[in-house]
Amino acid sequence: VKILDLGRVLSGPFCTMLLADLGAEVVKVEQPQKGDPSRDLGPRVDGDSSYFISVNRGKKGITLNIFSKEGQAILIKLIPHFDILVENYVPGTMARIGLDYARVKEINPRLIYASISGFGQSGPYAQRPALDIIVQAMGGIMSVTGDPDSHPIRPGASLGDSIAGTFTALAIMSALFQRGTTGQGQYIDISMLDCQVAIMENAFSRYFATGQVPGPLGTRHPAATPFQAFKASDRHFVVALLTDDHETWTGFCNAIGSPDLAQDIRFQDNQSRTTHRDALIHILDRVFQHK
Repeated sequence: VKILDLGRVLSGPFCTMLLADLGAEVVKVEQPQKGDPSRDLGPRVDGDSSYFISVNRGKKGITLNIFSKEGQAILIKLIPHFDILVENYVPGTMARIGLDYARVKEINPRLIYASISGFGQSGPYAQRPALDIIVQAMGGIMSVTGDPDSHPIRPGASLGDSIAGTFTALAIMSALFQRGTTGQGQYIDISMLDCQVAIMENAFSRYFATGQVPGPLGTRHPAATPFQAFKASDRHFVVALLTDDHETWTGFCNAIGSPDLAQDIRFQDNQSRTTHRDALIHILDRVFQHK
């Protein structure tokens, strides 16, 4: 499986990196002299951007000015030799240079053409560019990240880009499977914002069930207790219990040296522990600070 990678920075390159890891032959196309904008991001190792290296491993590389007539002619000659094309330019860019799906489909009907953008190829926001933090904010994940009553916090990873890249890789694999039956390629339109909304399943289900807008909970889980980070005498650690099994709860209580907790009627199952979370966490904080 051969992939022509026109992606830049993160969402497109992350997608093709996953496919390269799975064994695809990926040829990354960069602008002459400039290269992928992520080449300018530090820190550097022996002069090379560690950011760029981290998402472009396992790929071959060429330089080609796809915005020149000569470069476009060369790309058109390359397309029949590839199974997949991935790009993440602002919608309309590829059409303006004569390299949109409608054009390349005529050259290679088996080609799977995947476009990643902030808000999809159509709709009122289609022409707006979007970087990671934009879709994280609009998709809601920043509103449920951080401590209660804190300002919105961006998670420490670029989930807006990487999740979109992952969904694109999944869609490409599905399209390859279908092509094995039909012999035809297809066009894949991935919106980064759509992908952010898709991963908010727990927050949405809680809202639809209760009518309450979810907010940040720190490291806690909204439906399981204890399921969060605690501080011991020397460092932080996490506990994750997601069960109504009383033997598991009893074993946990014995392990932390507090067997009496297993008999406390407030904490007999997950629902009761979650209902009385504040009381339980107060007790556990005191226990763990001496461990």
